[in-house]
Amino acid sequence: MTTHSRTSSQASARTHAHASASAPSAADGPVLRVPPASPGEAVAYFGARLAFHTDVSDVAAALAAGGDPGFVVLDSRSTESWDQGHVPGAVHLPTALIAGRAERLLDKAVPVVTYCWGPGCDGGTRAALALAGLGYRVKEMLGGIEYWIREGFETETAEGPERRDADPLTAPVGAAECGC
Repeated sequence: MTTHSRTSSQASARTHAHASASAPSAADGPVLRVPPASPGEAVAYFGARLAFHTDVSDVAAALAAGGDPGFVVLDSRSTESWDQGHVPGAVHLPTALIAGRAERLLDKAVPVVTYCWGPGCDGGTRAALALAGLGYRVKEMLGGIEYWIREGFETETAEGPERRDADPLTAPVGAAECGC
């Protein structure tokens, strides 16, 4: 390497180093500060997450298809909450009563999908934990009854069936499904 090309390379390296030191990189921001997992780790994590959770749209589609959906839906809220509105066909079993009543109401061979109020409530998670501890296969319905109602699905109430318009922030307007 000649002296001129060495000097040019050194100058270029200094300029590049100076530019990198002064300009923030994407890795300095909150999104990439912790780098994404490897694809293999991501497959394991997201696969496991889907083994533990389902969403209201998928539950509604499975129930609407007719026939045996292959699971039972369990509402873990109080009787007053149940009367206010619940997923049609759901089993009512408040979390506090699971240990004493689950075996009379549920078949261990049938997976259970639990739910409670919504994303701000972990009652569905507590119910799933209690059922898993008794030997049931469980998933939690993300969004709970709140998102069931917000997505425009029918509920059963103490007064009969009820359906509200879908919230355009949670469900597609004018389409049967979101496509995700």
